[in-house]
Amino acid sequence: MSLQSKVMEQMKTAMKAKDSVALQSLRAIKSALLLAQTESGSKEELSEAEEIKLVQKLVKQRKDSAAIFTEQGRADLAEPELAEVAVIEQFLPEQLSEEEVEKVVVQTIETTGASGMKDMGKVMGIVSKKLSGQADGKTISTIVKKLLS
Repeated sequence: MSLQSKVMEQMKTAMKAKDSVALQSLRAIKSALLLAQTESGSKEELSEAEEIKLVQKLVKQRKDSAAIFTEQGRADLAEPELAEVAVIEQFLPEQLSEEEVEKVVVQTIETTGASGMKDMGKVMGIVSKKLSGQADGKTISTIVKKLLS
């Protein structure tokens, strides 16, 4: 089942339950999907990797907004953002723990022979492709920096 059909099913459920936060989150996903489809000019479905990347972007935007609101002492604005994150994350694959990400990074460093920060780009590229959708770039970047420095 494509992401778009899953979102539509969840929207129906949210409407019946009168869950406005879930409905708002699901509409954001639907909107982003439609924009991405029309952006390329084709009516074809997005690939699964593109869908995951799109959902990750939505989650990141809301987490960043919530962090800024919290920093400014606006918990009233941060809470709805975090509630939307919880709804949107349902459509992402299971996220790996930091330990699991670190194992992949160590393995990649060993196979590529990376020896310092100059090799960070090479390691980041390989690890990001391996863990596409299973870990965010910030976590990967932090672990790679720690291990290469």
